[in-house]
Amino acid sequence: MDKTASSAAAAVRDVPSGASLAVGGFGLTGVPNVLIDALHERGVDGLHVVSNNCGALDTGLAVLLAAGRIARVTGSYIGANQEFARQYLAGELELELIPQGTLAERLRAGGAGIPAFFTPAGVGTTVADGGMPWRYDGEGGVAVASPAKEVREFDGQEYVLERGIRTDFALVRAAKGDRHGNLVFNKSARNFNPLAATAGRTTVAEVEKLVEPGELDPDTVHLPGIFVQRVVALAPEQAREKLIEQRTVSARADEAVSV
Repeated sequence: MDKTASSAAAAVRDVPSGASLAVGGFGLTGVPNVLIDALHERGVDGLHVVSNNCGALDTGLAVLLAAGRIARVTGSYIGANQEFARQYLAGELELELIPQGTLAERLRAGGAGIPAFFTPAGVGTTVADGGMPWRYDGEGGVAVASPAKEVREFDGQEYVLERGIRTDFALVRAAKGDRHGNLVFNKSARNFNPLAATAGRTTVAEVEKLVEPGELDPDTVHLPGIFVQRVVALAPEQAREKLIEQRTVSARADEAVSV
């Protein structure tokens, strides 16, 4: 029952080139940076990544992206990642861009053993009708476009069929975890990490604080250990590192300058 790995490198030792990965995180929150860095050190490439976004500020998945290790991304937010935009428009990687709620539900469905479901999100758009550029040819043309999906009417409303997502591996980060793999996530880190964890056939979790079995209140556990195969305890300095994507400051009222 002890699922702890000796190191991040040991935890991702069997992830091969061409593997599919569900990766947790929401912006810079809850991103398994240590596991991603370990994967980068291994030199694997051709990865198919499923994640809300593909890294920012040269951290997280942006490390693999900059090294040219990612072949395909299924995600919902590109944001200000200029290198991602460059590779996509140059035809160097493939992108399946889908609504954020649909991405969350596709991961949840895959983890629950549900092969497909109908949703109203995307009906009447290229999400359902097809034709969305998945890969460009590097010269402004579309090399691969998304196919049309089945649309069916229920109670007078149209819904589009979406497939559940299963991946070879999942990489997630938790605030707390025990040796059995039970995990607790902090605030918005909970948005995608539990979903990614259930979708992976082999799930690896890095935890900021490792505790012994029985120390976690069962009512506080967000993800039961049955979904987790490996746990990596972070060093204190790794656990403390918290990045800020955009810092916004303003003058205090007593410092305001009158004009």
